Amino acid sequence: MSSMRIGIPLAYSGGFTQAVKALADYEKAGLDVVFVAEAYTFDAVSQLGYIAASTQRLGIASGVMQLYTRTPTLIAMTAAGLDYVSGGRFTLGLGASGPQVIEGFHGVAYDSPLGRTRETIDICRMVWRREPVSYQGEHYQVPLAEGLGTGLGKPLKLINKPVRERIPISLAAIGPRNVELAAELAEAWQPAFFYPERAMQVWGEPLASGTAKRAPELGRLDTIVNVMLAIGEDAAPLRRLARPELALYIGGMGAPGRNFYNSLAQRYGFEQAAANIQELYLAGRKDEAAAAIPDELVDGTTLIGPASWVKERIAAFAQAGVTTLNVVPVARTHEARVQLIEQIRDLAG
Repeated sequence: MSSMRIGIPLAYSGGFTQAVKALADYEKAGLDVVFVAEAYTFDAVSQLGYIAASTQRLGIASGVMQLYTRTPTLIAMTAAGLDYVSGGRFTLGLGASGPQVIEGFHGVAYDSPLGRTRETIDICRMVWRREPVSYQGEHYQVPLAEGLGTGLGKPLKLINKPVRERIPISLAAIGPRNVELAAELAEAWQPAFFYPERAMQVWGEPLASGTAKRAPELGRLDTIVNVMLAIGEDAAPLRRLARPELALYIGGMGAPGRNFYNSLAQRYGFEQAAANIQELYLAGRKDEAAAAIPDELVDGTTLIGPASWVKERIAAFAQAGVTTLNVVPVARTHEARVQLIEQIRDLAG
């Protein structure tokens, strides 16, 4: 089994400064990368800049930055800036989010996520190569097309020279066409609640189709998977802690018929359970929705159990193509969480 990268999503409910200070210990324990989310929370960019100044080796990544909230050129400028202040340690995690957040919080129409993703990637890489940005896509026209503004816009190139002209891009994607796009264009892919034994029946075809069109210079697709982590002979009961989040996504992250995570659970083979979970969650019966999550799905998408079992599960993730484990260490103390990072680092090779 080849060595995996180990990541962690930044959790700052107990205080941001304290959470960043804790990263120094995780870094010493072997952590490779930290991901900062951006839903309708504080923005990720300001936090990533702070983390860049507070760490030495650790990779930093947006996990993820939303497409619709910034222009493609601003996304490119921001990524180049974060790569600069971190000394070339930044990964641009991008995602389309969903209509509830994009339309409900940002007031922007959630249209053509696939096309917008492709065009944003094209424009970002043009900016990083310091080419004059002249792009006439279906969704983005830079400079603004004639008749849509003053007519005074002209192609400009980034003033600064980026640390890297190819900043890694990671796409959050679970739908077949989005996954195919990630395999074609991105350095990395971030699926949701990845179940190794069933992943290929869901994503195998779009991954193969995208990979067939993939440019050689992109290298192997880095597959980044979020998992809850606890190691110990008596750790298995802690798997129950994964249930509320699974219930939130499968049951409440979108309206009926427009919940991408519910559709994923169905494609995994849990059609009836997915329908039941959504009905319970949307009726406000969240505890019952969490209890309705199939044990098989909980067990298959977490790394919680004895060390020998966790090692077997890591091998299963690796066999399914996972290259980065983004872990949520479950423990009462900071010291115990650091120890979990040391353990997973050792078990993952």
